[in-house]
Order: sequence, then C-alpha cells, then structure tokens
Amino acid sequence: MSHHTLNQPLGGNAMPRFGGIATMMRLPAADSAAGLDAAFVGLPLDIGTSNRSGTRFGPREIRNESVLLRPYNMGTGAAPFDTLQVADLGDIATNPYNLADSVARIETAYRDILRHDVIPLGIGGDHTVTLPILRAIAAKHGPVGLIHVDAHADINDEMFGEKIAHGTTFRRAQEEGLLATGRVVQIGLRGSGYAAEDFDWSRQQGFRVVPAEACWHRSLQALMAEVREQMGDGPVYLSFDIDGIDPAFAPGTGTPEVAGLTAPQALEVVRGCRGLNLVGADLVEVSPPYDTSGNTALLGANLLFEMLCALPGVITR
Repeated sequence: MSHHTLNQPLGGNAMPRFGGIATMMRLPAADSAAGLDAAFVGLPLDIGTSNRSGTRFGPREIRNESVLLRPYNMGTGAAPFDTLQVADLGDIATNPYNLADSVARIETAYRDILRHDVIPLGIGGDHTVTLPILRAIAAKHGPVGLIHVDAHADINDEMFGEKIAHGTTFRRAQEEGLLATGRVVQIGLRGSGYAAEDFDWSRQQGFRVVPAEACWHRSLQALMAEVREQMGDGPVYLSFDIDGIDPAFAPGTGTPEVAGLTAPQALEVVRGCRGLNLVGADLVEVSPPYDTSGNTALLGANLLFEMLCALPGVITR
C-alpha cells in the first residue's frame, strides 16, 4: 500500500527511551485500523491460564521493552516502516471476571479491525486469545494455515470441565474448521505428559508435529524451508507462545518447560515466515511478574518486530 507519509517509531534522540508514551516501538497510537497495513493490538488476559497468572500485564511490559527497538532489522535488512503504515491500536478491553465474555470481546474487536486491509499483530495475554482471533481471521480469509510455536500442543478437550482455556485453543480451532487441512505445523512441543499419546491427536488431524528434541543442536532454517513449501500461497497465521523458548531465555511465563528452543532458533522460525501470505500473528504468554530482568518481555518485543519484518510488502535494504 502506498502512503504519502508513513508512521515512524519515535527515535531515541527525539525523546529519551525511558520517556514518552509506551506504545509498541513508540509508534503513533491509533483509534482505528483505517489506512493501516499492519497494527499492534494488545490482548491483556490471564484468566484462561492453568498455572501462574500475570499475562494480563504482558502487553504493557512488552511495549515498555520495545523502546529498545529501532526501525531497521540489521540481521535481515528488512525495513518495514519504509513501505508499511503501522500503528499501535492499544488494548482490547477484556473482562477480568469473565473468560467467555473476554473471548467474545476479542472476536468482535478483531472483526472490526479486519474490516480494513490490515494485518494484526497481537500482544498477549494468555493463549486463549488466539481462538477468537482465528475465528475473526477465518471469517475474512477462510481456513488458514497455522504455524504454532509452543511447548504445549494446546489440544485439550477440556480443562476442569471448561471447553475454552489456554490449553484448548487449537482443538477448538480445528473442530470449528478454522484451520486449513494439511497446513498446520506445531514446533517446540516437549515436556512431560499425562499419557504417551498426548500429542497424537494433533498428528491424527494431519498436523505436522516437530518436538523440541528434533530442534536441538541445529539451525531451523531447513525446517522453515519445508514449512514454507507446506504452507504454499494460502493465508497463514503465526501464533508464538513464549514458552516455546527455553526458560533460560524466557523465564517469565506461566507454564515453563525445560530444554526448549533457543533465542536464535526463535528468530529463525519467524524470519523463515518471510515470503508466506501472513494474514496475522501473535506473541503470547509473557508473564511479567516472573520476568524480573525484563528479558522475556524484551525477547517478546523483538519477536513481534521480526513478525512485522516478515510481512508481505516489506522491503529489504
């Protein structure tokens, strides 16, 4: 999309990085997605979590840490702000007392955002948020390919009798026909389980499951080349749970699992989405109360920037 004046992140010499309004990358705040090519959307929610809470504070802290980001990606040469109009749409007003109402509010807000020709980048929030997002995305684009990075498959049928929680997201999405057949990959699954077949439901649906052990001690560039071929030209959604990354790099999350992806591997996954028809993405499960150094939120902010750099229409310098 062509624009006369493109929004730019506020530079560190115009306002100290510890000052100013805390928007994502210090971009302008916007009330509407009209005229935008991409937009950051806050999803403060943690009442879908099963262990440690705190992800309701994730969007705010990720924005705080994003002040360190600059407009050019020195690793890939991507210059997203040279061609895309980007802004921060603020937070969706979730209901802190009612998960079902929060899910409905997120879907309604995303449907409104997607009335415009914009690619939303969600800042979570626990992984429950991805279900209403996929509902809105599929209403516009039809069933989508999914690249899901996570320590957990999130395919529980129910949790404490509840059909919607952060561990049921992708079972519900599959049941509701939101995911494209043969175009789903889950990367980084690991840890202990309740039964030997805990990840088999994914495989039975035709999902490609890439356990963390298959990622150890290697670059993921070759894997992502295979994923790009699998996804083809159809619409793709990227959902990245920060606990897909090893807690040595990302301790600030609610359900950490040892021996996960490294930070460089996480970058390889997101950068490997370049060239796909990405129609949306999210970064979820950052829990600032368990992130005393801020490193988890900083990594989350960088991954969101990498997602922006991987979008269609971004040029490289």
